[in-house]
Amino acid sequence: MNALRQKSPLENAALLEEIRPGRTTSRLLAASAEIWAEYLRHPFVQGIGSGDLDQEKFRFYMLQDYVYLFDYARVFALGTAKAKDGEDMRYFAQAVKETLDGEMEIHRAYMKRLGITPEEAERTVPSLDNLSYTSYMIRIAYEEGAGEIAAAILSCALSYEVIAKDILHSNPQADRHPFYGEWVQGYTSEGYHDGNQDLIALTEKLTKDYTEEQLQHLEEIFVNCSRYESLFWDMAWEMRL
Repeated sequence: MNALRQKSPLENAALLEEIRPGRTTSRLLAASAEIWAEYLRHPFVQGIGSGDLDQEKFRFYMLQDYVYLFDYARVFALGTAKAKDGEDMRYFAQAVKETLDGEMEIHRAYMKRLGITPEEAERTVPSLDNLSYTSYMIRIAYEEGAGEIAAAILSCALSYEVIAKDILHSNPQADRHPFYGEWVQGYTSEGYHDGNQDLIALTEKLTKDYTEEQLQHLEEIFVNCSRYESLFWDMAWEMRL
């Protein structure tokens, strides 16, 4: 069992040093540590790491994640409307583009290898877990401020980096696997890490003057989104609509 599984993800000194959380993000990560530790033990995640995951399960996951990313981009777009200054507006607007033209490229490449046509991808119906997750994030984005939007997004974005790096730590050859290696490479890349650092910095900036009550509410959002991430892995493993 590797070091990240012996401790919670947030008690691992090397990982914390790399993430470099600030006041707010440290609090959010600590609040969700047990949930994130479960990600690393999930059979779907372990299957990617070992290379033994049934490709039909991965196919189901890729289609669900593909439709998820459209709503994820919508949350960023709402952040553009809620941002208070030009710099933050540019961040959220650029994130929409990077989600649609960057992260989705991983999905499009896999879908081509899996024989998924663009028409099939566009016809994909989100599972109830998927729909509940994105509906929650979109509600937060409509009803609350840019700081709450950043916290909701951070749960997904940063957890993928933690998961992929744990996979690579456990199996240093995982990024060379002929099928799943591309997924591991994508979420352990320097570019993906840099994007998460920008999101952490934005979260810290937007919440630096938050009261204790506001921070508690932010924790609730982050933990809820982390729980939804856990349900997403369950959904993919069970191929549950």
